[in-house]
Parts: sequence; C-alpha cells; structure tokens
Amino acid sequence: MNDSQADLAALGPFFALAVHPAGAAPARPWRPLDELVGPGPALPDRIRAVRVALAAAGGREPGQIEERVAVSVAHLGLVARLIAPAVGAAALGRPLGVLAAGRIWWQDQLGRPYAVSLAPDALREAGTPPAGPPELAGTAVEQLTLACHRRFSVSPRVLWGNVASAANTAAGLIGRGRPDLAAAARAAAAGILRDARVDGGDRIAGPGFRRRSCCLIYRLAGSTATVCGDCVRQPAAAVRVARDV
Repeated sequence: MNDSQADLAALGPFFALAVHPAGAAPARPWRPLDELVGPGPALPDRIRAVRVALAAAGGREPGQIEERVAVSVAHLGLVARLIAPAVGAAALGRPLGVLAAGRIWWQDQLGRPYAVSLAPDALREAGTPPAGPPELAGTAVEQLTLACHRRFSVSPRVLWGNVASAANTAAGLIGRGRPDLAAAARAAAAGILRDARVDGGDRIAGPGFRRRSCCLIYRLAGSTATVCGDCVRQPAAAVRVARDV
C-alpha cells in the first residue's frame, strides 16, 4: 500500500482504494465497472439486488418496492463510493485523474462500501504538483448517472441530487475525522457541486447544505417525516435515515 492509499484508507471505508497491477485486469471477484454503464444486465441486476434488500429490511416483497426508489438508492450507493475517494484525494492534495468507468474495477457487494480498484497511474504520491478539484465530465459518476436515467427513466433531478448529496457527505465525513482537512474537503466538493447539472451548480458544501431534490428513500416509510438530513423535504424534526445499500 502506497502513501496515497494509506492516507485515503485512514479517512474511512468509503475512501479506501485498491490498486491493481499496471496492464493487468484483477481476478474475480473484481469486475470492470464499465459493465454497469453498458447495455448488459449488470446494472439491472444491481438494482434488483438493492430492491430485494430494501424489501427484506422492511418485511415486504420486492414487488412492493417502487422500482424508481430502488434505482435511486442503488445509484446513490454506487456514486457515493466513487465520489468519496475523489474528494478525499483532492483534500489531501493529491487529486485523482479523470476516472471513466473503463479504468475502475469493483466488487459487487451490498451492506457495506464496495471495494474499488484503480490502475497505479490514477493515484498521485505525496509531493506531486497540485491539481484542481474533481470534476464530473467524462467520469464514471457521470456515466452511471446517465445510465440510470436512460435505462430506468428516473428523474435526472433526483439522480444529480444524489451526486450533490454524496459530495457534501464526503466532505462532512472528512471534516469530522480530520478537522485540519475540513476546508480542503469543502473546496474539493465544490468542484462537483459547481456542475450545473448538480442542483443548478450553486450548492455549497457544509453543515447547512440542502439538496433541491429527494433521493426517494422516504417512500419506503410512506411518510415525509422520515427523510435524510439534507433532503429538500426535511421538516424541522426530521429523522436521518441510514443509507447502507
């Protein structure tokens, strides 16, 4: 493990990255992330698995879980795991390059942050020249968001709002664990939040962050009284719900 990997892992499990050998595809259970953005069954299979998990958690049948809710929850889990290390690496002063899905490998896991592996040239070592904050154009986050909208017709407002929430959450996790990196983390998240597709491009990371859309998790409880802490639907006495799939 190099210093960049160790520093990211120290921020928490959502930030950790593995590195696979240059020019070689890692063996199973690693899978290419680009299978999720293509026309094959990988993305529908992931969403189906999330739907089953959500149903089991609520003592229901999978058919009782709205597909769009399962899509949004699956999308949020996928993109959050990619946004967190991008924000973390930038906050540490060693930003990742533009990572399309074809340069990322993953392990299909639920209930915990899934494993992510990059090629060695994606990670900067300490002392390398600084670069700008992460952006979305050409990245796996953009590709996954477009794929979920294209294949399942879920509102882009919901999906890009998930991206905004993931960026702010990543910055908040870093700030709580490493207060010395809080400002750098918010600046890194700003690179994602200024994309005009992401809630209009004018959201600001920090404790007062509120997205302009809803991830739809409230529909599992059937009440707007149970929403995420950054939800546009959040009432004064809202309860933050766990998002672990």
